[in-house]
Amino acid sequence: MTLEPEGRRLTGPRTEAERGRPLSGDPPTFGVEEEFFLADRGTRATVARAPEVLKRARAHLGEQVGAELFTTTVETRTPPVSTLEELRRHLGELRAGLVAAAAEADCRVVASGTPVIPFAGAPEIADVPRYHAMADRYAPLVTGDRNTGVCACHVHVFVPDREEAVQLCNHLRPWLPVLQALAANSPFQDGRDSGFAGWRALHFGRWPHVGPTPPFRDAAAYAGLVDTLVASGMLMDRKLVYWYARPSERWPTLEIRVPDVNADLDTVLFLASLTRALAGVLLTDIRKGAPAPEIGDPVLRAAHWRAARDGLRGSGLDPVTGRLRPAQELAVRLLDRAAPALAETGELPFVQRVWDRLRRDGGGAERQRAAYRRRGRLRDVVDLLAAELEAGTAAALL
Repeated sequence: MTLEPEGRRLTGPRTEAERGRPLSGDPPTFGVEEEFFLADRGTRATVARAPEVLKRARAHLGEQVGAELFTTTVETRTPPVSTLEELRRHLGELRAGLVAAAAEADCRVVASGTPVIPFAGAPEIADVPRYHAMADRYAPLVTGDRNTGVCACHVHVFVPDREEAVQLCNHLRPWLPVLQALAANSPFQDGRDSGFAGWRALHFGRWPHVGPTPPFRDAAAYAGLVDTLVASGMLMDRKLVYWYARPSERWPTLEIRVPDVNADLDTVLFLASLTRALAGVLLTDIRKGAPAPEIGDPVLRAAHWRAARDGLRGSGLDPVTGRLRPAQELAVRLLDRAAPALAETGELPFVQRVWDRLRRDGGGAERQRAAYRRRGRLRDVVDLLAAELEAGTAAALL
């Protein structure tokens, strides 16, 4: 994602705010990357038309849209912003540009963590040298039958101090399974219900470098382990660290990678606001010298597995106590933890309103399954996801 604020020069002297830094006392800037599938307008099956869609979209959106590993998916990247309304506008503009470009290519933009109706052919790798190198290195994971990728939503929060970013990863560990459950939006895989609310986590988790961020003493320890993994050959390079939270190798941000992409724009804004607020309250703890909770990776992996299976409906594993609790109870704890920072930005009423709806009606996975149950047709699920995205985009631009 680009960290140059909109409308600023890319060369010459710049102020702190122009570098993406918040002014003193302000909340950190944040931004969102979204990945989407493309579906044929007639059959609703996933289609490999990303090159055509991106060519059209870039005429209006420039480098804020880009290719993903497979030609069935596209990505958008907002600039860093300070407010939720700015983020809403940018996400709306990017989604609208993609929707228009896709319509010209006779397809629709679909926001689901996994493809609802799979691509019929062999996997097609995007024409990007890095992606071809990844296909050579991790061939079975990339070129396996019916592999058309997954689609996530990545939230970047401005954390310029590398030491603080690494410590923030430590403090975030027990909270990320809850965030994953809130975002679960991938119940279907290979044309059938997977039995999980967020199957993307398990599908993507086959890669050897995906999982909870290990705890680190400091930034030097983080760098040392990443260097070792690159030297071992498991990682192609440092950018291939796919831990659930990671300091960006390119930007002065911490990137949270657990959410599925969601069609409902308010849900995306809810997740981004909650992520920034949680980072803010945890950074306050870090600066006061509070230690991170000590949680073993096996328990943390179990908590993420449970979040993927149940989403908001059912149970979640509290990684601190090791006990199952209602998933919604764990979500309320997260909201309470982030509430002080949400109140400071004025975003608490919005977050509470969206949470009330999610608690009552369910999240993306529940809406996908409800659409399927009405007539037993996956086409209806695709139509729902595309329509939700298009409706939210139009509302954001009013």
